[in-house]
Amino acid sequence: MSDEIQDFEDLDYEQMERLEEQRELTPAGIARQNFIQLQRCRDFRSVADLVVEAWCRHSDVDAVSVICSVARTPWKEVPRFQPYRRDGIQLWHAWGDMDLAAWPYEKRDLDGLRKAKNKAVAGYRNDLGGGVASHQVDTFLLDAGTRSYRGPLRPFNRCPKRGQMECLVPGCGSTPFLKKVRGFQWRREAIAEARSVRLFDRSTGLMRRASSLPLPNPHYEPQVATH
Repeated sequence: MSDEIQDFEDLDYEQMERLEEQRELTPAGIARQNFIQLQRCRDFRSVADLVVEAWCRHSDVDAVSVICSVARTPWKEVPRFQPYRRDGIQLWHAWGDMDLAAWPYEKRDLDGLRKAKNKAVAGYRNDLGGGVASHQVDTFLLDAGTRSYRGPLRPFNRCPKRGQMECLVPGCGSTPFLKKVRGFQWRREAIAEARSVRLFDRSTGLMRRASSLPLPNPHYEPQVATH
């Protein structure tokens, strides 16, 4: 960077944008992005533990698994966002949400499961002060007796909820707090052993922590929030 540019006040918008991209493409910038992505995975796994702890107190819940990307061993890929995509730089996968599968016996207290999940999610904060939003944790319900798929757990505090277009899908709300998604097809391979990790099983007494699943240790020291 030219010595004539002393600080950000001397830069126009395009210069600031170019400078920021240059910083993001340095080894330190790449290490920071990798830390951010792994921290998101760590956050989701820690939240999964809190949700399982809340749900195992419900005698109605027979089992819980974390499924899909949060359950998998982390992998690197060229991300969708710039400038890394343009330069073909691989980062750890960008986790944007988490999927859980739960096997309740009855449908009578799905709102209780929703409330317990939201309370557990809201109570989480990592060492940097960050958290996870309730809408980033999706729950897919299966029947504990028949093992058949029921549907996603509705996130709203009312069912149906006025003004929500998704509540207009035919059949949505026929079972309170059980959502119907237009065009969505459940795939049983989502709960296959290779794509999921069982965290709780009442019948066997299994209790496993998602936060104990292995994660790479990034070589980056973030600034810890002090407020």
